[in-house]
Amino acid sequence: MATKKVTEKSKVVKKAAPVKKATVEVSAKAKKTTPKTSLKTKSTAKSQAPKKAEKASKSDSKKTSAPLTDVSKQNVIEQFAQKKGDTGSPEVQVALATQKIYNLTSHLDENPKDNHSRRGLLKIIAKRRRILHYLQGKDESRYGALIKSLGMKK
Repeated sequence: MATKKVTEKSKVVKKAAPVKKATVEVSAKAKKTTPKTSLKTKSTAKSQAPKKAEKASKSDSKKTSAPLTDVSKQNVIEQFAQKKGDTGSPEVQVALATQKIYNLTSHLDENPKDNHSRRGLLKIIAKRRRILHYLQGKDESRYGALIKSLGMKK
């Protein structure tokens, strides 16, 4: 139905009728598979399923391949401990922080929008820097040996 409107010059102008929004019906089966996409049809729901499978296979392949930086915490502690049972020395703390930094850096390469993890990474980097500064002031030779064994700059 069109409505009429009278303008100042007493001309009759027709307005367009309001347009109704079309709704797309989705079968119950498609709703169960994709609850968030209520307006998508079955064909688009099916095309998204292989993409999810591809993402899962990519993450599985990355977990199976162990890069050089993927070392267990216990191995790092054993390698950098000054004596048996040493977990609090600056060398061990810096080595563990470096391991966390490598892991978070690779995580952020895959997830660039993860700002919460980015903040955690910056906190770990700052803590490692403070410990290294302490060790440099306390014993320069231990500092140099640690930097060389971790392959860090400075």
